Amino acid sequence: MLGATPGWPAVLADGPVLLRPYKRGDARAWSEVRIANQAWLAPWESAPPGPWSEMNSPRAFGYVYRDMKRAARRGDSMPFAVCLVDNGRERLVGHVNLGNIVRRAFASAYAGYWVDYRVAGRGVIPTALALAVDHAFGPGGLHRIEINIRPENGPSRRVVEKLGFREEAYHQRYMHIDGGWRDHLGYAMTSEEVAAEGGLLSRWKRVRASK
Repeated sequence: MLGATPGWPAVLADGPVLLRPYKRGDARAWSEVRIANQAWLAPWESAPPGPWSEMNSPRAFGYVYRDMKRAARRGDSMPFAVCLVDNGRERLVGHVNLGNIVRRAFASAYAGYWVDYRVAGRGVIPTALALAVDHAFGPGGLHRIEINIRPENGPSRRVVEKLGFREEAYHQRYMHIDGGWRDHLGYAMTSEEVAAEGGLLSRWKRVRASK
């Protein structure tokens, strides 16, 4: 995905966790993990109407991939496939996107993510998000990352709270999800908050080591 976004495309890694741009060849793996995670993901995602299996089929990935590619080329987003690497083999297990990128005086983006329930709780998505945020604050040229999460979504809230994102807002009826307008909690982080710690990934590693 070639585009105008500073720092994009990019490949980021820490241990077995790998972030990379999506490829057309990800269709089958993406579909498998999405369909296997319907109960885990569907309550929290804004999605078009239709059966989950159709909206997350290999064919549907073609439309998703084209949309991500266009947004990256416009400089609006940085969409990463999250993979686990074992003996040189990649397994697609999640997604991190830095979207709604605004440049100049704002220099901000919204982050979104999901992870396969089969690897949840192993530090994969906090590591992936930390990698993406450090990249955004460095080569990506951004200053602020925001994340909005439904109050009921405990696992997702734990991700940002482990990383030290500030809870700074309550957005009433913020987004239409799962059949209704749902409230969201707003979290944020600026580059100054992690600069002295060597970045967000360094902070996350110290948090993990202290447990």
